[in-house]
Amino acid sequence: MQKKIRVLYTIPNFDTAGSGKSVYDLVNGLDRSIFEPEICCFHNKGAFFKEVEKLDVKIHIFSFTTKYTPKASFIFRVLKIKKFFKTHNFDLIHSWHWSSDISEPLAAKLAGIPYVYTKKAMGWGNKYWSWRSKLSKKVIVVNQDMIEQYFSNMAHKIVKFPLAIDTNRYRPNGFESPISKTTYFKTEDFVILSIANLVAVKGIEILFQAVEKLNDERIKVLIVGNDTNDYGVDLKQRYASNKNIVFAGKQLEVRPFLDLADLFVIPTKDEGRREGIPNAPLEAMATNCVVLGSNVSGVKDILKEFPDCLFQASNVDELAEKILWIKTMSEAKRQSLGEAMRKQVIKEFSIEEFLKNHERLYLSMVN
Repeated sequence: MQKKIRVLYTIPNFDTAGSGKSVYDLVNGLDRSIFEPEICCFHNKGAFFKEVEKLDVKIHIFSFTTKYTPKASFIFRVLKIKKFFKTHNFDLIHSWHWSSDISEPLAAKLAGIPYVYTKKAMGWGNKYWSWRSKLSKKVIVVNQDMIEQYFSNMAHKIVKFPLAIDTNRYRPNGFESPISKTTYFKTEDFVILSIANLVAVKGIEILFQAVEKLNDERIKVLIVGNDTNDYGVDLKQRYASNKNIVFAGKQLEVRPFLDLADLFVIPTKDEGRREGIPNAPLEAMATNCVVLGSNVSGVKDILKEFPDCLFQASNVDELAEKILWIKTMSEAKRQSLGEAMRKQVIKEFSIEEFLKNHERLYLSMVN
Protein backbone atom coordinates (compact mmCIF):
# COMPACT_ATOMS: atom_id res chain seq x y z
CA MET A 1 0.00 0.00 0.00
CA GLN A 2 1.31 3.46 -0.93
CA LYS A 3 2.56 5.57 1.99
CA LYS A 4 0.16 8.33 2.98
CA ILE A 5 1.33 11.94 2.72
CA ARG A 6 1.71 13.38 6.21
CA VAL A 7 0.54 17.00 6.23
CA LEU A 8 1.14 19.13 9.32
CA TYR A 9 -1.14 22.13 9.80
CA THR A 10 0.37 24.78 12.06
CA ILE A 11 -1.81 27.43 13.66
CA PRO A 12 -1.10 29.43 16.84
CA ASN A 13 -4.42 28.65 18.53
CA PHE A 14 -8.12 27.99 18.18
CA ASP A 15 -9.17 30.91 20.39
CA THR A 16 -11.16 32.32 17.48
CA ALA A 17 -12.77 30.27 14.77
CA GLY A 18 -11.60 32.23 11.67
CA SER A 19 -8.53 30.42 10.38
CA GLY A 20 -9.39 27.61 12.76
CA LYS A 21 -12.49 26.82 10.72
CA SER A 22 -10.42 26.54 7.56
CA VAL A 23 -7.96 24.18 9.24
CA TYR A 24 -10.88 22.20 10.64
CA ASP A 25 -12.46 21.88 7.19
CA LEU A 26 -9.19 20.79 5.58
CA VAL A 27 -8.42 18.17 8.21
CA ASN A 28 -11.99 16.94 8.20
CA GLY A 29 -12.32 16.76 4.43
CA LEU A 30 -8.94 15.61 3.09
CA ASP A 31 -8.92 12.27 1.29
CA ARG A 32 -7.64 9.99 4.06
CA SER A 33 -6.69 7.29 1.57
CA ILE A 34 -3.96 9.67 0.34
CA PHE A 35 -3.28 12.11 3.17
CA GLU A 36 -2.63 11.80 6.90
CA PRO A 37 -3.24 15.24 8.48
CA GLU A 38 -1.92 16.37 11.87
CA ILE A 39 -2.17 19.67 13.72
CA CYS A 40 0.30 21.73 15.75
CA CYS A 41 -0.66 24.70 17.90
CA PHE A 42 0.77 26.63 20.83
CA HIS A 43 -1.85 25.61 23.42
CA ASN A 44 -5.14 23.76 23.86
CA LYS A 45 -7.23 26.71 25.03
CA GLY A 46 -10.31 28.08 23.30
CA ALA A 47 -13.80 26.68 22.89
CA PHE A 48 -13.22 25.75 19.25
CA PHE A 49 -10.29 23.55 20.26
CA LYS A 50 -12.84 21.11 21.71
CA GLU A 51 -14.41 20.82 18.26
CA VAL A 52 -11.01 20.22 16.67
CA GLU A 53 -10.30 17.43 19.15
CA LYS A 54 -13.36 15.59 17.83
CA LEU A 55 -11.62 15.21 14.47
CA ASP A 56 -9.59 12.40 16.03
CA VAL A 57 -6.24 13.37 14.51
CA LYS A 58 -2.91 13.81 16.25
CA ILE A 59 -2.60 17.29 17.79
CA HIS A 60 0.85 18.51 18.86
CA ILE A 61 1.16 21.27 21.47
CA PHE A 62 4.48 22.82 20.54
CA SER A 63 5.89 26.32 19.89
CA PHE A 64 6.69 26.04 16.18
CA THR A 65 8.05 29.62 16.05
CA THR A 66 10.64 31.49 18.09
CA LYS A 67 11.55 35.12 18.77
CA TYR A 68 14.39 36.70 16.78
CA THR A 69 16.16 37.91 19.92
CA PRO A 70 18.63 37.28 21.35
CA LYS A 71 20.13 37.05 17.87
CA ALA A 72 23.14 35.01 18.98
CA SER A 73 20.99 32.03 19.92
CA PHE A 74 18.28 32.42 17.26
CA ILE A 75 19.60 29.67 15.00
CA PHE A 76 19.82 27.21 17.91
CA ARG A 77 16.15 27.81 18.71
CA VAL A 78 15.29 27.32 15.05
CA LEU A 79 17.17 24.02 15.10
CA LYS A 80 14.91 22.80 17.93
CA ILE A 81 11.90 23.46 15.68
CA LYS A 82 13.67 21.72 12.81
CA LYS A 83 14.25 18.70 15.05
CA PHE A 84 10.54 18.56 15.89
CA PHE A 85 9.58 18.65 12.20
CA LYS A 86 12.21 16.08 11.27
CA THR A 87 11.50 13.71 14.17
CA HIS A 88 7.86 13.39 13.16
CA ASN A 89 8.81 12.86 9.53
CA PHE A 90 6.23 15.22 8.02
CA ASP A 91 6.03 15.27 4.24
CA LEU A 92 4.63 18.78 4.02
CA ILE A 93 3.89 21.71 6.34
CA HIS A 94 0.97 24.07 5.75
CA SER A 95 1.09 27.11 8.02
CA TRP A 96 -1.95 29.15 9.01
CA HIS A 97 0.07 31.46 11.23
CA TRP A 98 -1.13 35.03 10.68
CA SER A 99 2.28 36.66 11.28
CA SER A 100 5.34 37.38 9.11
CA ASP A 101 7.44 34.96 11.21
CA ILE A 102 10.41 33.43 9.40
CA SER A 103 11.59 30.99 12.08
CA GLU A 104 9.02 28.35 11.10
CA PRO A 105 9.70 28.34 7.33
CA LEU A 106 13.45 28.46 8.02
CA ALA A 107 13.16 25.39 10.26
CA ALA A 108 11.16 23.60 7.58
CA LYS A 109 13.78 24.55 4.96
CA LEU A 110 16.59 23.17 7.14
CA ALA A 111 14.56 19.99 7.67
CA GLY A 112 14.09 19.60 3.92
CA ILE A 113 10.29 19.65 4.21
CA PRO A 114 8.17 21.52 1.61
CA TYR A 115 6.44 24.47 3.24
CA VAL A 116 3.39 26.50 2.20
CA TYR A 117 1.57 29.24 4.05
CA THR A 118 -1.82 30.85 3.52
CA LYS A 119 -1.79 34.66 3.36
CA LYS A 120 -5.21 35.24 4.85
CA ALA A 121 -5.21 38.96 5.70
CA MET A 122 -4.12 42.09 3.88
CA GLY A 123 -0.93 43.68 5.20
CA TRP A 124 2.77 43.78 4.34
CA GLY A 125 4.24 45.85 7.10
CA ASN A 126 7.84 44.62 7.14
CA LYS A 127 10.60 42.85 5.19
CA TYR A 128 9.93 39.54 6.94
CA TRP A 129 6.90 38.87 4.72
CA SER A 130 9.26 38.77 1.71
CA TRP A 131 11.67 36.47 3.54
CA ARG A 132 8.82 34.22 4.68
CA SER A 133 7.62 33.97 1.09
CA LYS A 134 11.11 33.25 -0.31
CA LEU A 135 11.56 30.43 2.23
CA SER A 136 8.23 28.89 1.18
CA LYS A 137 7.80 26.53 -1.74
CA LYS A 138 4.34 27.96 -2.38
CA VAL A 139 2.15 30.77 -1.02
CA ILE A 140 -1.63 30.57 -1.04
CA VAL A 141 -3.44 33.90 -1.38
CA VAL A 142 -7.15 34.34 -0.91
CA ASN A 143 -7.95 37.40 -3.04
CA GLN A 144 -6.80 39.19 -6.18
CA ASP A 145 -5.47 42.34 -4.48
CA MET A 146 -2.83 40.28 -2.66
CA ILE A 147 -1.32 39.11 -5.95
CA GLU A 148 -1.19 42.61 -7.40
CA GLN A 149 0.00 44.41 -4.27
CA TYR A 150 2.42 41.92 -2.68
CA PHE A 151 3.45 39.12 -5.02
CA SER A 152 3.87 40.61 -8.49
CA ASN A 153 7.57 39.66 -8.52
CA MET A 154 7.12 36.05 -7.40
CA ALA A 155 4.15 34.87 -9.46
CA HIS A 156 5.68 31.39 -9.86
CA LYS A 157 5.10 30.72 -6.15
CA ILE A 158 1.55 31.98 -5.90
CA VAL A 159 -1.71 30.09 -6.05
CA LYS A 160 -5.08 31.71 -5.39
CA PHE A 161 -7.57 29.68 -3.37
CA PRO A 162 -10.51 31.60 -1.92
CA LEU A 163 -11.52 30.48 1.54
CA ALA A 164 -14.63 28.36 1.68
CA ILE A 165 -17.56 27.34 3.80
CA ASP A 166 -19.67 24.23 4.08
CA THR A 167 -22.89 25.15 2.27
CA ASN A 168 -24.59 22.06 3.68
CA ARG A 169 -23.93 23.35 7.18
CA TYR A 170 -24.81 26.94 6.30
CA ARG A 171 -28.11 26.86 4.42
CA PRO A 172 -31.55 28.45 4.71
CA ASN A 173 -33.49 27.14 7.70
CA GLY A 174 -30.83 24.52 8.17
CA PHE A 175 -30.59 24.77 11.94
CA GLU A 176 -33.12 24.18 14.70
CA SER A 177 -32.59 27.45 16.50
CA PRO A 178 -32.87 27.80 20.29
CA ILE A 179 -33.68 31.50 19.83
CA SER A 180 -36.11 33.49 17.73
CA LYS A 181 -36.50 37.08 16.60
CA THR A 182 -38.56 37.82 19.67
CA THR A 183 -35.64 36.80 21.90
CA TYR A 184 -34.16 40.22 21.19
CA PHE A 185 -36.65 42.15 19.05
CA LYS A 186 -40.23 42.40 17.83
CA THR A 187 -41.47 40.22 14.98
CA GLU A 188 -41.98 43.23 12.69
CA ASP A 189 -38.46 44.65 13.26
CA PHE A 190 -35.91 44.78 10.45
CA VAL A 191 -32.78 43.15 11.90
CA ILE A 192 -29.28 43.98 10.65
CA LEU A 193 -26.64 41.48 11.74
CA SER A 194 -22.87 41.83 11.83
CA ILE A 195 -20.59 39.05 13.07
CA ALA A 196 -17.00 40.00 13.81
CA ASN A 197 -14.17 39.85 16.29
CA LEU A 198 -14.57 43.46 17.38
CA VAL A 199 -11.45 45.41 16.44
CA ALA A 200 -11.29 48.97 15.12
CA VAL A 201 -10.74 48.03 11.45
CA LYS A 202 -14.14 46.27 11.41
CA GLY A 203 -15.79 49.70 11.37
CA ILE A 204 -18.83 48.71 13.42
CA GLU A 205 -19.40 52.34 14.42
CA ILE A 206 -19.94 53.15 10.72
CA LEU A 207 -22.91 50.79 10.75
CA PHE A 208 -24.25 52.31 13.97
CA GLN A 209 -23.97 55.84 12.56
CA ALA A 210 -25.74 54.84 9.34
CA VAL A 211 -28.63 53.30 11.29
CA GLU A 212 -28.89 56.32 13.57
CA LYS A 213 -29.01 58.54 10.48
CA LEU A 214 -32.05 56.62 9.21
CA ASN A 215 -33.84 57.28 12.52
CA ASP A 216 -36.21 54.34 12.12
CA GLU A 217 -37.28 52.57 15.32
CA ARG A 218 -38.01 49.39 13.37
CA ILE A 219 -34.36 48.99 12.30
CA LYS A 220 -32.39 47.01 14.87
CA VAL A 221 -28.72 46.04 14.92
CA LEU A 222 -27.42 42.77 16.36
CA ILE A 223 -23.68 42.42 16.92
CA VAL A 224 -22.19 38.96 17.49
CA GLY A 225 -18.51 38.66 18.44
CA ASN A 226 -15.98 39.17 21.19
CA ASP A 227 -16.80 42.57 22.68
CA THR A 228 -14.59 42.40 25.78
CA ASN A 229 -11.56 44.17 24.27
CA ASP A 230 -10.98 47.93 24.36
CA TYR A 231 -12.78 48.59 21.08
CA GLY A 232 -15.77 46.45 22.05
CA VAL A 233 -16.05 47.95 25.51
CA ASP A 234 -15.82 51.46 24.06
CA LEU A 235 -18.57 50.71 21.52
CA LYS A 236 -20.88 49.35 24.21
CA GLN A 237 -20.30 52.41 26.38
CA ARG A 238 -20.81 54.90 23.52
CA TYR A 239 -24.04 53.27 22.35
CA ALA A 240 -25.38 52.08 25.71
CA SER A 241 -28.36 54.43 25.47
CA ASN A 242 -29.39 53.16 22.03
CA LYS A 243 -31.94 50.42 22.66
CA ASN A 244 -31.97 49.49 18.97
CA ILE A 245 -28.44 48.05 19.23
CA VAL A 246 -27.88 44.67 20.89
CA PHE A 247 -24.50 43.08 21.66
CA ALA A 248 -24.82 39.29 21.89
CA GLY A 249 -21.14 38.66 22.67
CA LYS A 250 -18.93 35.88 21.36
CA GLN A 251 -20.84 32.83 20.12
CA LEU A 252 -19.32 29.53 19.04
CA GLU A 253 -22.45 28.71 17.03
CA VAL A 254 -23.62 31.61 14.84
CA ARG A 255 -26.30 29.88 12.77
CA PRO A 256 -29.15 30.78 15.17
CA PHE A 257 -28.25 34.46 14.76
CA LEU A 258 -28.09 34.21 10.96
CA ASP A 259 -31.67 32.95 11.07
CA LEU A 260 -32.74 36.20 12.78
CA ALA A 261 -31.22 38.52 10.19
CA ASP A 262 -33.02 40.42 7.44
CA LEU A 263 -29.71 41.89 6.31
CA PHE A 264 -26.00 41.28 7.02
CA VAL A 265 -23.54 44.20 6.93
CA ILE A 266 -19.74 44.05 6.95
CA PRO A 267 -18.50 47.67 7.26
CA THR A 268 -14.73 47.07 7.22
CA LYS A 269 -12.56 50.19 6.96
CA ASP A 270 -9.96 50.59 4.22
CA GLU A 271 -7.05 50.76 6.63
CA GLY A 272 -4.88 48.63 8.91
CA ARG A 273 -5.06 44.83 8.79
CA ARG A 274 -7.90 44.50 6.30
CA GLU A 275 -9.89 41.45 5.27
CA GLY A 276 -8.50 38.61 3.20
CA ILE A 277 -11.70 36.69 2.60
CA PRO A 278 -13.99 37.10 5.61
CA ASN A 279 -16.01 34.02 6.55
CA ALA A 280 -19.01 35.64 8.21
CA PRO A 281 -20.57 37.28 5.12
CA LEU A 282 -20.09 34.04 3.17
CA GLU A 283 -21.95 32.18 5.90
CA ALA A 284 -24.72 34.78 5.73
CA MET A 285 -24.96 34.57 1.93
CA ALA A 286 -25.15 30.78 2.14
CA THR A 287 -28.30 31.12 4.28
CA ASN A 288 -29.98 33.34 1.63
CA CYS A 289 -29.31 36.47 3.70
CA VAL A 290 -28.58 39.59 1.66
CA VAL A 291 -25.14 41.07 2.41
CA LEU A 292 -23.92 44.66 2.13
CA GLY A 293 -20.18 45.24 2.38
CA SER A 294 -17.59 47.98 2.09
CA ASN A 295 -15.64 48.08 -1.17
CA VAL A 296 -12.34 46.79 0.24
CA SER A 297 -10.08 43.83 -0.49
CA GLY A 298 -11.71 40.50 0.20
CA VAL A 299 -15.22 41.89 0.66
CA LYS A 300 -15.31 43.07 -2.95
CA ASP A 301 -14.16 39.59 -4.05
CA ILE A 302 -17.18 38.08 -2.31
CA LEU A 303 -19.62 40.62 -3.71
CA LYS A 304 -18.12 41.09 -7.18
CA GLU A 305 -21.29 39.71 -8.81
CA PHE A 306 -23.39 42.12 -6.72
CA PRO A 307 -21.77 45.56 -7.17
CA ASP A 308 -24.89 47.39 -5.96
CA CYS A 309 -24.33 45.75 -2.58
CA LEU A 310 -20.95 47.43 -2.13
CA PHE A 311 -20.49 50.84 -0.52
CA GLN A 312 -17.46 53.09 -0.10
CA ALA A 313 -15.59 52.22 3.09
CA SER A 314 -16.45 54.52 6.01
CA ASN A 315 -19.13 56.34 3.97
CA VAL A 316 -22.00 56.58 6.46
CA ASP A 317 -24.38 58.28 4.02
CA GLU A 318 -23.93 55.67 1.29
CA LEU A 319 -24.35 52.81 3.74
CA ALA A 320 -27.55 54.39 5.07
CA GLU A 321 -28.87 54.60 1.50
CA LYS A 322 -28.02 50.94 0.85
CA ILE A 323 -29.73 49.81 4.06
CA LEU A 324 -32.85 51.77 3.13
CA TRP A 325 -32.76 50.27 -0.37
CA ILE A 326 -32.76 46.72 1.01
CA LYS A 327 -35.34 47.49 3.71
CA THR A 328 -37.82 48.97 1.24
CA MET A 329 -37.30 46.18 -1.27
CA SER A 330 -40.23 43.81 -1.66
CA GLU A 331 -39.93 40.57 0.26
CA ALA A 332 -39.92 38.62 -3.01
CA LYS A 333 -37.10 40.72 -4.44
CA ARG A 334 -35.04 40.42 -1.28
CA GLN A 335 -35.58 36.67 -1.26
CA SER A 336 -34.50 36.45 -4.91
CA LEU A 337 -31.33 38.47 -4.20
CA GLY A 338 -30.53 36.26 -1.21
CA GLU A 339 -30.98 33.11 -3.30
CA ALA A 340 -28.64 34.51 -5.96
CA MET A 341 -26.03 35.17 -3.30
CA ARG A 342 -26.25 31.59 -2.05
CA LYS A 343 -25.78 30.29 -5.61
CA GLN A 344 -22.66 32.44 -5.96
CA VAL A 345 -21.21 31.03 -2.72
CA ILE A 346 -21.86 27.47 -3.90
CA LYS A 347 -20.26 28.26 -7.28
CA GLU A 348 -17.09 29.99 -6.06
CA PHE A 349 -16.63 29.31 -2.35
CA SER A 350 -17.71 25.70 -1.89
CA ILE A 351 -15.83 23.45 0.49
CA GLU A 352 -15.58 20.77 -2.21
CA GLU A 353 -13.55 22.97 -4.55
CA PHE A 354 -11.50 24.24 -1.60
CA LEU A 355 -10.48 20.68 -0.73
CA LYS A 356 -9.71 19.72 -4.33
CA ASN A 357 -7.48 22.77 -4.78
CA HIS A 358 -5.45 21.95 -1.68
CA GLU A 359 -5.13 18.26 -2.47
CA ARG A 360 -3.83 19.03 -5.97
CA LEU A 361 -1.35 21.54 -4.55
CA TYR A 362 -0.07 19.14 -1.89
CA LEU A 363 0.47 16.38 -4.47
CA SER A 364 2.41 18.77 -6.73
CA MET A 365 4.64 19.84 -3.83
CA VAL A 366 5.71 16.37 -2.72
CA ASN A 367 6.00 14.65 -6.11
